[in-house]
Amino acid sequence: MKKVLALLVTGSVASFALPATAQQVNPAFTGPRVEALIGYDSTRPGSTQDIDNADDINQSIDDLAYGVGVGFDMGFAGAVVGVEGEYIRSEARTEFNTTGFQQFGVGNLEAGRDLYVGVRAGVLATPRTLVYAKGGYTNARYNVLATNNQTDLETNIDLDGWRVGGGLEHAITNSLYVKGEYRYSNYAKGEVNGPSGIESDRFDVDADRHQVMLGVGLRF
Repeated sequence: MKKVLALLVTGSVASFALPATAQQVNPAFTGPRVEALIGYDSTRPGSTQDIDNADDINQSIDDLAYGVGVGFDMGFAGAVVGVEGEYIRSEARTEFNTTGFQQFGVGNLEAGRDLYVGVRAGVLATPRTLVYAKGGYTNARYNVLATNNQTDLETNIDLDGWRVGGGLEHAITNSLYVKGEYRYSNYAKGEVNGPSGIESDRFDVDADRHQVMLGVGLRF
């Protein structure tokens, strides 16, 4: 009887100790973090049809993107679950020649700030390498210049959508890490913000965004 009780007590202690042990296994992937990000950014209409005109306009805009991110992660028996947010700027823009414009038309478009908040979950591929997937809400701003070569009109278009992605994070130390990830965003709703605070009604859009980002971060 004493042996049975001893086994039950031992088993109970082990079951309660397991989560704590799991938490201690991955100290490099738990707790608050802050990171710097840089990479490639590309946006284009959701339609795959090319614009059919004499100028053969390229629908996509792409260039360097950079920004910062913050997050908080928790470990659960070899898995990592967390929340995160980002602020990104992009250098992507069009460079159309507007010399021939005599009536108002869209002169050029440039990507502005890109906001994201979401969650991620991953598993350890090695004791110091995390493989993860992510998803959440994103809001992008694009700056639009309309001109007739006499008067310029600048407006902003805010787009709401969702983002999914995945990547690898490698812990160099328990505080310092590097990461690389791909993410895809789709924007389905938009709103125009004009001069003097004028805002349009929300309207439907279909825009795709692809980003490949590298990051270096610190955990606290």
